[in-house]
Amino acid sequence: MPPDEASFADAPARNVGGGGFSGIPFAALDFYEDLEADNSRVWWQAHKNFYRGTVRAPMEALAAALEDEFGTAKVFRPYRDVRFSKDKTPYKTHQGLFVATAPGTGYYAQIDAAGLSTAGGSYALAPEQLARLRTAVDDDVRGAELEGIVDALAHAGFTIGGDRLKTHPRGFPADHPRIRLLRHRSLTARRDHGCPEWVQTPVALDRVRASWRAVGPLVEWLTQVVG
Repeated sequence: MPPDEASFADAPARNVGGGGFSGIPFAALDFYEDLEADNSRVWWQAHKNFYRGTVRAPMEALAAALEDEFGTAKVFRPYRDVRFSKDKTPYKTHQGLFVATAPGTGYYAQIDAAGLSTAGGSYALAPEQLARLRTAVDDDVRGAELEGIVDALAHAGFTIGGDRLKTHPRGFPADHPRIRLLRHRSLTARRDHGCPEWVQTPVALDRVRASWRAVGPLVEWLTQVVG
C-alpha cells in the first residue's frame, strides 16, 4: 500500500513524456537513502535538480511507456501533507505513480531506498464502495471469484495487504466462509522487486508491465464491483 498517498487526488493526471524509458538508476535509490537521513528543506533545495533529473524523470518515462496499455498515470508530488500528521518531515521518502481505473482503485509503482515495488488494488474506499465490496464478497459467485484471484496472487508471490478489521464487520457472522476478505477495508496485492541489476535497464519496464498484468484480474474485479 502506498505509504503516504492517503488520497490519489494530490497530483493532477497528465500525459508524461520526455524520451524513452531506459531504467531507474541506482542513484535514485541512493537519493532516498540520503533523504531518509536528512529530511530537511536545506538538503532538499541542494538536491532538487538531482531529484528532477534522476528520480522523477525516469518515473515519468516509465509512466509514459505504460500508458498505451494501462492509461494515464499520476506521478505524485514529493511533498508530504503534514497538516494532520504527527510526522512533520516535509518530503516523501519514495516516488510513486498511479493509474486509476476507479476512485481509489488501480495500478501502482514505487521506488525508494529499498528498490522497486509494484502493486494494484483498492487503496481508499468510500463507505458506499466498501458496502458494495462486502456485498459482493458475501455473494457465493462473486465472492468465490475474488477468493480465487487473491489466492492465485498470493501463490504467485504477491503480498496481499490493505486495511483490515480485527473482528468481523457488522452484519456478517464471524464464521463466514470468506471472513478474511470481509475484514478488508482496502485490498491490495504488492510485489517488492528490490534492486537487482535489471532495475537500471529497460528490462524494468517489462517487469513492471508483467507485474501489472498479473495483478490485472484483481484490479478489474474491484473496478467492476466498487468503481
